[in-house]
Amino acid sequence: MAAHLDLEEQEQLEQLKAFWKRWGNAITWLLTLVLLAYAGWTGWNYWQRNQAAKAGAMFSELQRAAQAGDLGRGVTVFGTLKQDYASTGYAAQAALVVAKLQSDKEKADDARATLAWAAANAKGDAYRDLARLRLAALQMDAKQLDEAGKTLDAVKSVEFAPMVADRRGDLALLQNKPDVAKTEFKKAYDGLDKQLDYRRLLEVKLASLGVAVGGDEPAAGAAQ
Repeated sequence: MAAHLDLEEQEQLEQLKAFWKRWGNAITWLLTLVLLAYAGWTGWNYWQRNQAAKAGAMFSELQRAAQAGDLGRGVTVFGTLKQDYASTGYAAQAALVVAKLQSDKEKADDARATLAWAAANAKGDAYRDLARLRLAALQMDAKQLDEAGKTLDAVKSVEFAPMVADRRGDLALLQNKPDVAKTEFKKAYDGLDKQLDYRRLLEVKLASLGVAVGGDEPAAGAAQ
């Protein structure tokens, strides 16, 4: 009986040796690749968390610079974020903060350049479209009307549609197209939540064009 078991064990051992001889290298390589992939995934997640933490600290520093009105420091910190942490959302937020600071300091050309970078490189559609909306406003201030129109054309996020319409209304006024402005301002007004105070500004814009909204909406035709 013992000899019979020895023969069975010997046969199984030979089969195992044959199997390993045929497939051992492939199995070893497969396990190696799996372990490398896992190590890479773990390392990537760690790197991402590390990058986000560093970028977050730098963004806090940028906010302090902005609150102090320190344009030079703000631009320096933003440059580092743009160069080393462009893949994080903090770089996009930093661009918006720096552009406002540049605009407040009457550095309109620099502000437009900063927003143009964000519009092209920011992580996330919302940040890119917000940068485009602000860029379009600065372009209109600089009488770059064709460029402003193209910038607004690039905004695709549905949630920004009312703001795009508002900007298009402003652009139409600068182009001496009051009828277009009425249509766009009304579109913006109708698209915004009724609780938003911003609607009051649109009411003023529409009223200046002879269009009453809200309770007096039918008066729009009387001005025409």
